[in-house]
This record gives sequence, structure tokens and C-alpha cells, in this order.
Amino acid sequence: MERFCRGDEAAFEMLYERHAPAVFGFLQRMMREPALAEDVLQTTFLSVVRARGRYEPDSTVRAWIFAIAANAGRDALRRRKARREDASPATAAREPVADTPEPPDPAASRAVQDALMQLPVDQREAVVMHKLHDLSFAEIATALGITIGAAKVRAHRGYTRLRELLAPLGESI
Repeated sequence: MERFCRGDEAAFEMLYERHAPAVFGFLQRMMREPALAEDVLQTTFLSVVRARGRYEPDSTVRAWIFAIAANAGRDALRRRKARREDASPATAAREPVADTPEPPDPAASRAVQDALMQLPVDQREAVVMHKLHDLSFAEIATALGITIGAAKVRAHRGYTRLRELLAPLGESI
């Protein structure tokens, strides 16, 4: 990142190759629409290029990029919601996440994905960043512009709600 900030354009390719797969996975889980996630991924890295002068070496590059992605994702979700307010249930159906490995029971996978989508965005972001992308609570706090305590609370509330939503699944097994 330091090389990129100093103007080394080749360093951007290294940043993209290193971080784009994880950011794309995060965005897919956040939106569950691969095409939209790809668009937001491109917007994210365009923002990385534009904002490189504001990068502070005290923060981790990964957390900084995830912060940009989370903001871009929230913006895209708000725009999508505004466009879909009049949509019928059939046109609002979502596709399954393509890169998520399926557990032995595809219905269970779908239930988990559906439960994640029922979480408020702030809780979903914290859970996905923590469990699926192994970000620490400090990195989540940096990425979301909140305190470490708030990151922990959001994740805890998300995990609690997921347990409630997935309880019927456990009973049917």
C-alpha cells in the first residue's frame, strides 16, 4: 500500500489480487446478487485508487478496503431497495451465493443464507466480516468506523438472531 500511495501503479495490481477475492465474497454475502457484487467490487477498488491519498498507515490495508467495500455495498443496497419498492415478489427473488461451499444439505445452506439476509445490515456486516473473512473486532471496527465494543455488540446480536432464526432447522434434523 505504501508503494501504491507513492505512485507505484503496479502495486495496485498486487493489492487487487490479494484483497479482491475476499472483498468479493463479502459483497456477495452482503447482497446475494453476484452481478451487483461484481459492480460494487469494481466501485470499491476505484474508490481505493481515488482515496489512496487518505490512507493512514496506522490502519490495516485489509480493514481499510473492507470499510470502502462496506460503504459501497450499503449504498448499492439502498439504491436497489429504492428501485425494488414496487417490484413483485417474483422479481425480488434472490440467487444463491455462488462461491459459498454447500454443506451436505443444500436446504440448510439456503436457510443460513436466508437467515443472514434477515439480519439488519450492520449485524450482517459484522458477522460476515468476523466469521467468514476472519477479521478481528479491531479490524471490523476500523472498517465500519465504529468502536471495538460496538463491533462486538453487532456481531453478538447477529449471532443471537441467527440462532433464533435457525432454531427450527436444528429441530428438523
